[in-house]
Order: sequence, then C-alpha cells, then structure tokens
Amino acid sequence: MWWVVLLIIVAVIAAGLAVGVLLDAPGRKEALDLTFSAIDFKNLKDGTYTGEYQGTKSHMRDTKVEISVSAGNVSDIKILKGAVDTNGKAVKMGKDQTISEVFQNVLQSQSLDVDVISGATITTKTHLKALEQALVQAQR
Repeated sequence: MWWVVLLIIVAVIAAGLAVGVLLDAPGRKEALDLTFSAIDFKNLKDGTYTGEYQGTKSHMRDTKVEISVSAGNVSDIKILKGAVDTNGKAVKMGKDQTISEVFQNVLQSQSLDVDVISGATITTKTHLKALEQALVQAQR
C-alpha cells in the first residue's frame, strides 16, 4: 500500500515539473533569442551605471548589474540580482564557471560576443544583456 502512495507522490511531482517547464518555455525562448549591440569600450564616461534585464514572458531570469567606470575603463562589475548567493558572491555554474568570469572575458575582449557558460546559456545571456544596458548608459 505504501508504494501506491509513493507512486502518487512521484507522479504529482513529475506533473508539477512538467507544467513548470511548459509555463517557462516562452521566457526561456525570449532569453535565448537575445541579441547584443556593439559597444564602444573606448568611449565610456566615468561614473556608476546600472543595467537590468527584465523578461516580458517570465521574470525568473531577471538580472541587474552595476558597473563602475574610471579613467574611461570599466573598473568594477557587481551582480546585484541574478547568479549570486545571499552574500552577493557569484555562484558557480556549468563547468564551475561564474558570470563574473564571463564578465572578465568581456573586458578582455572588449566585446559582448563571448562564450556563454555551457549548461547556463540562458542565465549567461540575461546577465550579458544587463551588462550591455549599463554599458550603453556609460557611452552617453
């Protein structure tokens, strides 16, 4: 008799997960389809700028970053909302990489056209979009 109860519990959990995946599909597609503008990293004005990504289909992947520009260069990038733990430290994702490492690649290449974290493509893209928004503000 206990195995019937267990089977029902497992079935309910599986059904809940399936419904969640189906409901999140539009938000996943929206984030996967994000495109990025070319940013002139040589034309940044000093200051602190905040960029956000807010999905229109789902808010599960909303992100917010803050950049500091000093002497025309990005001197600091903070993840305010997104792939960070409760202490604000970037969390490890696929292959033990963090979004902070992706941001370092952006700064080294002076481009948003960098490799995403395998297994965390959507999360990477939403963070890059938030970074792009901050950089656009810094160009003004």
